Amino acid sequence: MTKLESEDQPAADRAYDLAKRLVLTGELPGGHLFSEGDIAKRLGVSRTPVREAFLRLQAEDLLQLIPKRGAVVVPVPLSEAEDVLDAREAIEAAAVRRLLRRPNRVQAAVAELWAALDAQRTYLEAGDLAGFAEADEAFHRTIVEVGGNALTLRFYATLADRQRRMSMRALRPRPEHQLVIMAEHEALIRIISSRDEPAFAPALRAHLDRTHRR
Repeated sequence: MTKLESEDQPAADRAYDLAKRLVLTGELPGGHLFSEGDIAKRLGVSRTPVREAFLRLQAEDLLQLIPKRGAVVVPVPLSEAEDVLDAREAIEAAAVRRLLRRPNRVQAAVAELWAALDAQRTYLEAGDLAGFAEADEAFHRTIVEVGGNALTLRFYATLADRQRRMSMRALRPRPEHQLVIMAEHEALIRIISSRDEPAFAPALRAHLDRTHRR
């Protein structure tokens, strides 16, 4: 987005986008307290649109408002993180099973996954960890998309913010693990390409274990 386009946005939307990005990338970590004034000063706006943005983020369980003090970034509880991983395993494995029951769709699906992996590689090469985490979520969402189940895809999309935060939390202290993730994503694509349905679920679980359950 260009500076001009950003300024054309309503102030509340600009405040929402900035605060949410800071939370999802981990620049504002779980438990961090910050004020409406911090965001207002960065954007050159009044506190009123920032307050509106904070209310939206509280509704999304990203912030907890503290009267007269500001907002605290809500951490992702360990129990919730495990719930997210379990849901991801079930949905992605089911998507691949459904895809492989339609052999005529596999080739196109594999092409989409290679494209998603190439997009993720550009962030790796640029040293953009936040972009890499966002592309990681997009890669796994593509697995669900190619399964062709609109209901599960809509539910899976609701996990996106949590996925990105979990990825940043896992990768920030060990950015070298990005190379492992890329290799494991490639392995997942090759399993789908070879139509080896029994191999996918354990490979996916091992992949998520190494990244998030270490």
